[in-house]
Amino acid sequence: MHRYRSHTCAQLNSSEVGKTVRLSGWVHRVRDHGGLLFIDLRDHYGLTQCVVDPDSSAFALAETLRAEWVVRIDGEVKARAADAVNPNLPTGEIELFINEIEVLSKAGELPMPVFGDQEYPEDIRLRYRFLDLRREALHRNIMTRTKIVAAMRREMTNAGFAEFQTPILSASSPEGARDFLVPSRIHEGKFYALPQAPQQYKQLLMTSGFDRYFQIAPCFRDEDPRADRLPGEFYQLDLEMSFIEQEDVLATMEPVIRGIFEEFAEGKPVTQNFRRIPYAEALRTYGSDKPDLRNPIEMQAVTPHFAESGFKVFANMIANDPKVEIWAVPAKTGGSRAFCDRMNSWAQGEGQPGLGYIFWREEGGALEGAGPLAKNIGPERTEAIRTQMGLEAGDACFFVAGDPAKFHRFAGDARTRVGEELNLVDTERFELCWIVDFPFYEWNEDEKRVDFAHNPFSMPQGGMEALENEDPLSIKAYQYDMVCNGFEIASGGLRNHLPELMIKAFGIAGLGPDVVEERFGGLYRAFQYGAPPHGGMGAGLDRIVMLLVGAKNLREITLFPMNQQAEDLLMGAPSSVSAKQLRELHIRVNLDTK
Repeated sequence: MHRYRSHTCAQLNSSEVGKTVRLSGWVHRVRDHGGLLFIDLRDHYGLTQCVVDPDSSAFALAETLRAEWVVRIDGEVKARAADAVNPNLPTGEIELFINEIEVLSKAGELPMPVFGDQEYPEDIRLRYRFLDLRREALHRNIMTRTKIVAAMRREMTNAGFAEFQTPILSASSPEGARDFLVPSRIHEGKFYALPQAPQQYKQLLMTSGFDRYFQIAPCFRDEDPRADRLPGEFYQLDLEMSFIEQEDVLATMEPVIRGIFEEFAEGKPVTQNFRRIPYAEALRTYGSDKPDLRNPIEMQAVTPHFAESGFKVFANMIANDPKVEIWAVPAKTGGSRAFCDRMNSWAQGEGQPGLGYIFWREEGGALEGAGPLAKNIGPERTEAIRTQMGLEAGDACFFVAGDPAKFHRFAGDARTRVGEELNLVDTERFELCWIVDFPFYEWNEDEKRVDFAHNPFSMPQGGMEALENEDPLSIKAYQYDMVCNGFEIASGGLRNHLPELMIKAFGIAGLGPDVVEERFGGLYRAFQYGAPPHGGMGAGLDRIVMLLVGAKNLREITLFPMNQQAEDLLMGAPSSVSAKQLRELHIRVNLDTK
């Protein structure tokens, strides 16, 4: 028999009854039932119930066992009594009657329990992550992550992509987020940078004649913590394709991502045909470029119904500023004054003056609008709004006014709040879509100049003609995001592969040819020697896993995450280094004395 085990703790079943076997694992818990000791033994694969009675020579040692000790157990497999069978456990039909126990390793007093998945302070969980990872839910999430990665590799290979590994030590890029810098010992005063993404390398692969590339790529960004991204690093399914148009990327990747979701959705419905929603339409309809389509609420502009109306606040805004619009947020089943007042209070808590509303009710067999706005604009306008929004008795509608460029985010938050408060959101499904036609440029108010809105490497729609003849702020990019349940899970675009077009695009953003050559020299040089039309995207592995396992936090699907202060509490990073190390790197630490 093997030194440590003949079976794992998930293998034994009724077919093994009568056999003598050997298991090794962690003591999950010990229960004393009137003289009999029940020991739940756990390993990576599962759990087996072991039993020892006072007549056994192993009983005395068994009484000393404590949670998380590592032990070897030999014993005879016996069938459980019918009323003791556990159908939720793969080994629930049997139990192991112990003949011999060997303690392989003892555990000290635990700083946190492993049995059960109750909440525990984050700092304790991260400092003792090796214990945290033994807990069932987290352990299962991590294993699901590995399976999702394997499925991604399988699907991408089946789609004709080849996996490449691009460099981790690279050159600093001033575009995008802040780089993590790595000092060079050999080249005094110079630094490498960890890649924010393999963007330039994957484009260089296309210019090198490779046709379809992918990798599960680590990306590094020295940015402040965010709710939907861990500090420091994240992983993405990164890919690029040659000789393609935008629709080729979307048509290739939609079945890949849909297939991943279907494989791991545990029966939850997954969108079959992803809608393609223009960026401007997404903002106007949902108030966000990453809309949660499980929420059925769609906003509409109702400006004419308030123009020259009796509600002077809105009427005057419309008359005095051509940019002003009034947007309506319909609220099916929200037609009570109590709910409307709660939404108004919420809006004030968000820093808004309030949230106007109308709700509809049956009065004497007739349908009428109620609330201050209804009284001010009159029954005809109130009825016109109800008809436009498709509302009935028992429904309500909320209104946001101003310049949509300034209020669309708040309007989207109101839409989300209404959907959640009224339980309109179907949480048991995955709704995916593409957001397309992003603006190529935006106005930088701080610096009073045109700037790139998103990815400066994207191809502008209309090409050189658009750059030369159109208002830069009206130009759209061949750029697209994939969104699921309110989270951006992928972003990509067609690349600007023509040197003269690249120079022109950067020039409009105030960056001359010398800057382009200095910052993006490798890519710019490659484009001088025959670059194919190409494009691709990066899909956020961490967010996809988080959605599929139903986690609320990215730390629940990551092996060894940092905390929100960008500290690794387990390994003690970041840490001070010795004076000798600093001298070798030609670095002097200049700490802020504040």
